[in-house]
Amino acid sequence: MIVLDRDTWLPRAEAHRERAERFTRPHLERRRAGTDHPVEDFLFEYYNYSPGALTRWHPGLGTGMADAAEHAALGAYLTVDGVTAVDASRLERRLPGLRWTRTLLERTRDAEPRWSCFGLHEWAMVHGAGPERRHTSQPLRLGDAGTDEVVRSHTLQCTHVDAFRFFTPSAAPLNAHQLTRDDQIGHEQPGCVHVSMDLYRLSFRLMPFAESTIVLDAFELALDARRVDMRASPYDVTNLGLDPIPVETPEGKAEYVREQRRLAALAEPIRARLLAEVTGLLQHAAETTGEPAV
Repeated sequence: MIVLDRDTWLPRAEAHRERAERFTRPHLERRRAGTDHPVEDFLFEYYNYSPGALTRWHPGLGTGMADAAEHAALGAYLTVDGVTAVDASRLERRLPGLRWTRTLLERTRDAEPRWSCFGLHEWAMVHGAGPERRHTSQPLRLGDAGTDEVVRSHTLQCTHVDAFRFFTPSAAPLNAHQLTRDDQIGHEQPGCVHVSMDLYRLSFRLMPFAESTIVLDAFELALDARRVDMRASPYDVTNLGLDPIPVETPEGKAEYVREQRRLAALAEPIRARLLAEVTGLLQHAAETTGEPAV
């Protein structure tokens, strides 16, 4: 085990907290004021990871900290001879999820990226919904009738089950695939904006067994993807400081594909790091518990 003295690990923890608070502080201020930001607050509301957890730094499995009362008080840590480290025995219960995550990451990495969805999943989530639609605080750029016509005039090509499950009943049959959780791994592909966004979920599920920088890197990518997602949505988001990507036009479709490719390139090294982390944790479990890594 590598052991870090307090003068080494504390600045890392503080730098992590300061970086995270650029995002958590405005969110918490809005929550106290009873307001919300439909783009910026999404990651805190949709994903099950609290602002407090995001600000907390973990050194990862195999690294201990001297004089670390803050971490010693956390349930996932043990302190032996003055060195506080992640309780490796807790890894065993994570093994089924880690194996599934490794398969998902590998299959997504190896899949052919697709660039033909044009962000129409957000349009399909409000098709035919009328006043019951999502994000009622944001007006529709083309109105209800114009939004519905865009959906009807395109072949929906969504490959992401967690977007598809929010399609309205009238839009779901229009998708090229009727996606289910059981076939999720077979449809995930690296061109999908939501797949890049979901690397954030995969990263924080590794905590506290991985070093926390990966979580903030994935969070920043997810926020970037969310902004693209909403710019390409049917909503008018100009009041939020975002320029629309009018995917109902050829020019808007071309811009959306450029953004898809940019996000996919940013996601690739994060996906590779996550895969390396997961593989390392599975190998550690195989060596220490006898559990197979496969």
